[in-house]
Amino acid sequence: MEKIKLDIAGLQYSQTQSGAYALVLIESGGKRQIPIVIGGNEAQSIALALEKLKPERPLTHDLFVSFSTAFSIRVLEVIIYRFEEGVFFSKLICEQFDATAEIDSRTSDAIAIGIRFNCPIYTYENILSDTGHANDETSFDVLAREEDFDGDLDDIDELDEIPVEELENQLKEAIENEDYELASRLRDEINQRNK
Repeated sequence: MEKIKLDIAGLQYSQTQSGAYALVLIESGGKRQIPIVIGGNEAQSIALALEKLKPERPLTHDLFVSFSTAFSIRVLEVIIYRFEEGVFFSKLICEQFDATAEIDSRTSDAIAIGIRFNCPIYTYENILSDTGHANDETSFDVLAREEDFDGDLDDIDELDEIPVEELENQLKEAIENEDYELASRLRDEINQRNK
């Protein structure tokens, strides 16, 4: 089966599930998008990696990269290989010296790690045709769920009433306090206003 390359289009706070995010992947050079619902911790980790922000202490995905690098293990690619009962299944293709291995992973974790290794993300046509939407659609209703998303994130007061300067101060404070969930929400609100 031929692999289809996917790019990260962005993260969106889910309007339909409290505390959930949609990680939106887009067909490279195409129009189809796949929204994958992920939990807040994974969304934070992905957002921090995309923004090239370094927390004071390493997150789990950063620790995985440090461990892998220490033992000369490279992640070559992420493959979303199956979609079943609302869950995407992924694997990391890893290499150590001349040996390769496939490691099963939740899609959100695989992508959080893949970003840190700067490796490509792939899927197959059958998955893209079953789950993809044209990118001119404005709504990403829940298409899929991560199997262990627990949805217990705290609600945040109305951010649209807070001035941008205050949001930026709160973002710095959230990062210093290692509250990456809040930092992600604040960053999203600031980016939304700056468009």
